[in-house]
Amino acid sequence: MNLPSKYLENAVDAFASLPGIGKRTALRLTLHLLKKDKGQVLKFADTFKDLILEVKSCKKCHNLSDQEICSICQSPKRDTSLICVVEDIRDILAIESTQQYKGIYHVLGGLISPMDGVGPNDLTITHLEARVKSEQVTEVILALSATMEGDTTNFYLYRKLNSLEVKISTIARGIGIGDELEYTDEITLGKSILNRLPFENSLTN
Repeated sequence: MNLPSKYLENAVDAFASLPGIGKRTALRLTLHLLKKDKGQVLKFADTFKDLILEVKSCKKCHNLSDQEICSICQSPKRDTSLICVVEDIRDILAIESTQQYKGIYHVLGGLISPMDGVGPNDLTITHLEARVKSEQVTEVILALSATMEGDTTNFYLYRKLNSLEVKISTIARGIGIGDELEYTDEITLGKSILNRLPFENSLTN
């Protein structure tokens, strides 16, 4: 794609680097911005500058936050004895939308996937172990996607946490095999949280 301006080309390349956006869509978005008021475009750019500079990883659960500790971890209304383990923030948003879960979270930052070069040390598993040992946690809920990577990670976490004095459960399989948590409807996900099972039961299924 031969463009008449290097600045236009740089902007198109920047948009095209985002997932799901091809060169044609990137060009259309860039040309749309050029037609807008300069003040609006600069405000738009500042939004992403603030995003990069101000958004933090919660020091307790690794959720995204504007502060050192996220609003969920800070809330006195949450049951801190329950930790729900998820892959990333999208799963927190999905679970929170059900309004069925009142505990706190732990974000792994991914799933164990040897094919993709992701091992246990690339995730926040060590910190999860430390939380279970140091905080008054009575139950860890494994709420990972029903995929091969999710099941592999679930089993690894079970092996790591099983020796600790904590109940380990997993969300009920109302979620289809191969489905990712963030795309599950709220009713199914809510029931899966409420009807969670001891993890060891899932090993015999």
